Amino acid sequence: MDNKEFSKQLESRTKKFAISIIKLSVSLPNTPECKVIKNQVAKSGTSIGANYREANRSGSKADFTNKIKICESEASETVYWLEIITDLNWVDSNKIQLILAEANEILAIFTSIGKKLKL
Repeated sequence: MDNKEFSKQLESRTKKFAISIIKLSVSLPNTPECKVIKNQVAKSGTSIGANYREANRSGSKADFTNKIKICESEASETVYWLEIITDLNWVDSNKIQLILAEANEILAIFTSIGKKLKL
């Protein structure tokens, strides 16, 4: 697979992930405490794909690198919030485990891309 095809597939994957995060957010309880977490996970989880799309349209290597680091950071934050939601048992454990597994895979991808950019 060439870089262009990889980029298209990763854009699609991060968009699907954002949709799953939005659906998860909608299913969370409406308590004051949960609303804070809902907002945080929705922001970080949807930001990954948006920043990756921007990275692919960046005008310089420095801008691309910066956007990839943002993707990595947002993915890490999303994993954190998903772990909090899991620990609080706010949703079905099977449902959250699939989303958490995908978040960890996306984090690993952006971590790997970020390391390659440093070389």
